[in-house]
Amino acid sequence: MTSPLGHRFDRAHTDDLIRYITACPSPYHAVAGAAERLESAGFRRVVETEQWEGGPGGRYLLRGGALIAWFVPEGSRNTTGFRIVGAHTDSPNLRVKPRPDTGRVGWRQIAVELYGGTLLNTWLDRDLGLSGRLALRDGSEHLVHVDRALLRVPQLAIHLDRAVNEGMTLDKQQHMTPVWGLGPVVEGDLVEFVAKEAGVAPGDVAGWDLMVHDVQPPAYLGRDRELLAAGRLDNLVSVHAGLAALLAAAAGDGLTHIPVLAAFDHEEVGSNTTTGAGGPLLENTLRRIIGSQHWDDQARAFADTLCLSSDVGHAVHPNYAERHDPDHHPLPNGGPILKVNANQRYATDARGRAVWAAACERAGVPWQTFVSRNSIPCGSTIGPITATRLGVETVDVGIAMLSMHSARELCGASDPYLLASAMNAFLES
Repeated sequence: MTSPLGHRFDRAHTDDLIRYITACPSPYHAVAGAAERLESAGFRRVVETEQWEGGPGGRYLLRGGALIAWFVPEGSRNTTGFRIVGAHTDSPNLRVKPRPDTGRVGWRQIAVELYGGTLLNTWLDRDLGLSGRLALRDGSEHLVHVDRALLRVPQLAIHLDRAVNEGMTLDKQQHMTPVWGLGPVVEGDLVEFVAKEAGVAPGDVAGWDLMVHDVQPPAYLGRDRELLAAGRLDNLVSVHAGLAALLAAAAGDGLTHIPVLAAFDHEEVGSNTTTGAGGPLLENTLRRIIGSQHWDDQARAFADTLCLSSDVGHAVHPNYAERHDPDHHPLPNGGPILKVNANQRYATDARGRAVWAAACERAGVPWQTFVSRNSIPCGSTIGPITATRLGVETVDVGIAMLSMHSARELCGASDPYLLASAMNAFLES
């Protein structure tokens, strides 16, 4: 299939996704990596504390682990609306505590706090690296990415827990502390280590946001390599797809709306932060885009705005099929999924379904529908939050996958490309 994204063979898109995931172990790396690609395509960074210039072209802003990018096409006018793709940059993991240096009985360990709905057992006995950002006393920030075996959360041997295979219970405080060496605990040891890794003086570090990641690289899986195993597919697959779709839309002709990518942080913990979808970041940005163009009819522009909220959803699990709705069994490589929930845990309604179907039809992309089993309530994402905050029509979509919130998740190798193609058709609608 030929796509507006320029790939005849969908594996090329997934190869690029693998490179992006590998380079982006934290939300801060995810937005920095996206910014590099935007800069290469001619987008210019804007700063929130400065005045923004109007006129056509691509621009983006960064705030912490969030990014918003947009492209104003030639011929835009007072009532031009937006086509928004929303996603999130964060994933459930283990995050370093403010006083990280700890240990006992001769082991040196790192104190961690659980972030989001972490699937605890998937972090056991894995080689873990460390990443995030350092805030320096002069106000600057530096990224750090230790992508080698540094930490490990060791599981108790079966000889010391003969009943472990009948049911394992992990204490979140006691059992999830990783080891990283032997010897006495030294206060300031970790900060000194990561400062040197980042190339800064340890005494200049005033704060940090650090987290662990599995250092095993993404890999194609299966007899025919039709599956993709990787960490952080939830939700870097959507960030990457949205970025590819935006860049393709900006490089094309005939845009009738302003395409936007909104990649938020903190979705996994509720989105109610300055960089989450529950905050005013996107709304303020859209208002400033309108203001920078010297337009004065925001209400009409918002009325002509649509949002595509993209996050992963559940593929039917072959070992737990009874946990899924019997009439809705999304499968990997069956195309992206439309996420529906009558209780508005997803924002999709009939009009949104029509918008999504039209985009997939234009892109030549198959699609599936996800609905949860009535006895097992579904999660939620940024869709309902965005719809409520902006008052714009929003539809929730994504790709089907297994092992959601695991340290290593599983999706179809073709679905990232199909999702990006449908997003591109949506942005160009």
